[in-house]
Amino acid sequence: MPANLHIEMARSLVGFLLLLHFLSTSEADSFFQPISDSHRSAALELFSPDHGSFKSLEETYEALRTFDVLGIEKKPNVTATACRLILEAVASSSSIPNDLFYALKANSIAKCKIKDKAFQGIIKRLKAVVNGASSLLDFYYSVGGLVLIKSSKADVHLANADGVFRSVKALSQSDGRWRYSSNNPESSAFAAGIALETLAGVVSLASSELDQSLISTLSLDNDISKLFDSIEKYDDGTLYFDDKLVDGHDHQGPLATTSSVVRGLTAFAAVSDGSLNLPGNKILELANFFLGMGVPGDAKDLFNQIDSLAFLESNRVSTPLILSLPSTVLSLTKKDALQVKVNTVFGSNAPPLSVMLVGAFTSDSKDASLVQSQELVFDAGTGLHNLNNLPKSIDVGSYTFVFEIVLHKPEDEKVYVTGGQKKVPIFVSGLIKIENAEIAILDSDLGSIETQKKLDLAGKSAVSLSANHLQKLRVSFKLTTPHGLAFKPHQALLKLRHESKVEHIFVVGNFGEQFEIVLNFLGLVEKFFYLSGRYDIELTVGDVVMENSLLRAIGHIELDLPEPPEKAPRPPPQPVDPYSRYGPKAEITHIFRAPEKRPKEELSFAFLGLTFLPLLGFLIGLSRVGVNLKNFPTNTVPATFAILFHVGIGAVLLLYVFFWLKLDLFHTLKLVGFMGVFLVLVGHTLLSYLAATSAKLKSA
Repeated sequence: MPANLHIEMARSLVGFLLLLHFLSTSEADSFFQPISDSHRSAALELFSPDHGSFKSLEETYEALRTFDVLGIEKKPNVTATACRLILEAVASSSSIPNDLFYALKANSIAKCKIKDKAFQGIIKRLKAVVNGASSLLDFYYSVGGLVLIKSSKADVHLANADGVFRSVKALSQSDGRWRYSSNNPESSAFAAGIALETLAGVVSLASSELDQSLISTLSLDNDISKLFDSIEKYDDGTLYFDDKLVDGHDHQGPLATTSSVVRGLTAFAAVSDGSLNLPGNKILELANFFLGMGVPGDAKDLFNQIDSLAFLESNRVSTPLILSLPSTVLSLTKKDALQVKVNTVFGSNAPPLSVMLVGAFTSDSKDASLVQSQELVFDAGTGLHNLNNLPKSIDVGSYTFVFEIVLHKPEDEKVYVTGGQKKVPIFVSGLIKIENAEIAILDSDLGSIETQKKLDLAGKSAVSLSANHLQKLRVSFKLTTPHGLAFKPHQALLKLRHESKVEHIFVVGNFGEQFEIVLNFLGLVEKFFYLSGRYDIELTVGDVVMENSLLRAIGHIELDLPEPPEKAPRPPPQPVDPYSRYGPKAEITHIFRAPEKRPKEELSFAFLGLTFLPLLGFLIGLSRVGVNLKNFPTNTVPATFAILFHVGIGAVLLLYVFFWLKLDLFHTLKLVGFMGVFLVLVGHTLLSYLAATSAKLKSA
């Protein structure tokens, strides 16, 4: 097997083992990366206008909002189309509150030129909707539209803000969820987010201070605290809101529901003057829920992710800080430094802080830390917190590093939330020393060495051995870490492959740093199906932290096994390669009849000469008859037809020659057909002329 193929197989083995080990590391927390350029590329791809525009004003707003938050300057030219849709919606008297709401939202970004007269008409219509609203969505769209107008143009107020506040509050339930209307008994967390956002709008539109008792009823001790009691948790610690599936048509998934609640909470926190105290750790885990999605493949999901994270980053309660690592695999060979980065959810710079490495644990020892608490060095140029030299106690292996963020300024602790200690899985890799690799043939009874050879596992050399069923095969080697400690890989396998493609795999055991396997062929004859012949030997040693994992053919052994008894097990049928049906087929050999014996060359030439005798007789006959050209036409047209007729006769004779030498019957008949038609036409014309000339001579 080629050496490069061994290298590729070894890399594949290591990658697969790394994935399995990473998934099995459940003790460590999941860590999340802030929003990156991958999200910006996805936004440009997902929010692509269909024939220059989006399907609705809602989709137009979601595209503009996503581009605005991500800072995409080279966005598709949707502003002009958006303004056209916005102006049509605000100018139409038949626009429903839903369309007006999203038109105003889109206009807050697109900055279209809407006349003040149009704004006054919208205000009048939305206030009428508020006064006659009977459902939560009616309040949401009408109040939200008025808030948008107030923030951009006019001084808008609700005269009956207390009454509207109480009407919306009346739809709340004892579990912190909200109903969409008094006629609908079903409640949901998605509706709770809409209700909180609506109540925040009512507070901002109030012409005077609202009754503070109304706002206090929505404190953590009441509705919002009950809403958080229903929050759900993934295994990685992230938190999210979800509704029970009651009506599949109205059901919103965890992303949409959590996004709605986040919008409502942050909106109400902005108008609560600090009276709303949300748990910082839960805010952080909600942010981790959105970041844990990676890059969504749906435009609606991407909008909900980006929009919610934007509200979390700019909210007045607590801004989450995200601890991330550029790489969780450190190489002792390359002397990699441990690097940690702390940013907001959108990658903005964090306030002055320190990152502490408070502990490092292995899977075998979870109680005693391998390192002492130490501070990572901050590099202002890169924004990274570095630990350039790993402690001597850190050898190759998988670890759980525990970090803690310490803010420098006490006032920042009221603005930012760090989430306490953070556990991150770290893999430290290195080159494993492979020493004393040997392969030997042992005597079955005494165990004495009959043949012993060194193995060069780093080179391309291979050994050749022979044995019978009364002997044993021993393979041994020693593995040590860069720090000289015993190393036990995830996999140490020995494979024997018979020339008939039957394979046998054995696990290589270890005693400390020494690995050894002994195969007693006498006890393996049935497992080997009594198949004698050549067996290729392949050794596999692999681990996620072993940079020089190997999958190498170390040689072959000629094995002489006894004849199988009558009822001996047969080897299993080997799987057929499904692509073999498309390979080259076996060559087809045709059997032809043996050619008949040909006559002598002299006899053949004699018969060739006899074939010219009729031609000679023909020429002699012409001379006897007295053939001449006296009747050959002299006029131009008849002479031309006469020449063509004789040329046609000559062409037919020449065709006969070609038929004899080269052409087959079918081609000859086809050409004769064309020539026959030609001869009939010119011959008929010529004979008609000769007949007419003869008739004139007789009449004269």
